Amino acid sequence: MSNKYMKTRALYQRAKQVIPYGVHSNFRYGGEETVIIARGKGGHVWDVDGNEFIDYRLAFGPVILGHADERVTARVTAALQSGNLYAHTHPMEVTVAERMVRMCPGLDMVRFANSGTEATMHAIRLARAHTGRDVILKFQGCYHGFQDYTLWSTAGSPASAAGSARSLIPMQSGSGIPRAIRDLVLVAPFNDPEALERIVKARWGDIAAIIIEPIMGNSASVMPEPGFLEFVRAQCDAHGIVMIMDEVKTGFRIGNGGATEYFGVQGHLMTYAKAMANGFPIAAFGGCKEVMSTLVPYEVSIGGTYCGNLVGAAAADATLEIMETTPVLAQIASYGEKLKRGLSDIMTEAGIEHAMVGPAAMPGFIVGTSKQPKNFRDVTNSDLGLYAKIAKGMFERGVEYEDDPREPFFLCAAHNDSDLGNTLERFNDAVRAVRP
Repeated sequence: MSNKYMKTRALYQRAKQVIPYGVHSNFRYGGEETVIIARGKGGHVWDVDGNEFIDYRLAFGPVILGHADERVTARVTAALQSGNLYAHTHPMEVTVAERMVRMCPGLDMVRFANSGTEATMHAIRLARAHTGRDVILKFQGCYHGFQDYTLWSTAGSPASAAGSARSLIPMQSGSGIPRAIRDLVLVAPFNDPEALERIVKARWGDIAAIIIEPIMGNSASVMPEPGFLEFVRAQCDAHGIVMIMDEVKTGFRIGNGGATEYFGVQGHLMTYAKAMANGFPIAAFGGCKEVMSTLVPYEVSIGGTYCGNLVGAAAADATLEIMETTPVLAQIASYGEKLKRGLSDIMTEAGIEHAMVGPAAMPGFIVGTSKQPKNFRDVTNSDLGLYAKIAKGMFERGVEYEDDPREPFFLCAAHNDSDLGNTLERFNDAVRAVRP
């Protein structure tokens, strides 16, 4: 064992005694090399051994301003002086909801939740209540939270067992998900309007909702091809289906109004979490007044003790105010474009075939092919092993991002020119150490 990680390894052994596999989320599990972070500031984190990393995971996307942002912390601290949770609505819930409606096109009304999983779960229930139908259609490789109705054919599912692209087989993402739910889930390939139209034509009378990540946030940030989101919306409108735009990753990250602003396409419902509160736990779902008005108290069961809690609401109030009144996303986009160009130039010079993917605020790349990926299979058919080797080399050099290209880089407003220079220098070293 390297002395560099001695405290981390020791603390992980303690964690395993009282926490299953030492983590509270499977996404944090790294075997005996599981990382334990002691603190974060700006665009950096430090583990319990004091090792410093430029952070491009940012808690899987929520930290949009930077770790421990003083403005957000001050708003939360001030709010806590008057309590933190009530059995009633408090004024800040109204203020944040008003701000979200102002910022996000197509968002007439909004309800708060506590996580992205809750937000998508509630949106699906509302869509079923609105349509009187039960079936959900999702896209292969898209992730919509840890709930039974969407943990099918996610990025963790092997593409080789999914069947033909013409008739994809819904695949459970692990044990514990009832097999009976398979009959309530349809799966379509992303960016394939013909396949989607064929499925909808055959089953539209059963389909309550089509839920879609506008950018495949668990597949290297694969972008929708021109016209695809518009086609999804048109199919929904034509057949009385609720379109759920899952903006848990894209909301308040790729535009102040999220993907609905970025692409100019609105869902009937949208879901939000992650970047809306700079890492504090709060989420939301909302959409057009027609669908949201179906949410009649005691007729549709949607609620939660901690929904709209004062800590999360105060953090969202501060974060969204900063984003609405300052050029945060323009700054992040500028950094992201420089990062993408720099990474690409280094791989080109090293003779590594690659494709850069996604928007500047959550970019990704794949190696082993220069073909621009259009769906989940294209990403999994890239050289995942070489990508992992480069990522491991970057971690050893103090730069952390996911070691699987299915999770993109996340950028924050606290990343600066020094971070960019160090990242590219270390990337160059890591690439040259492992290039074929």
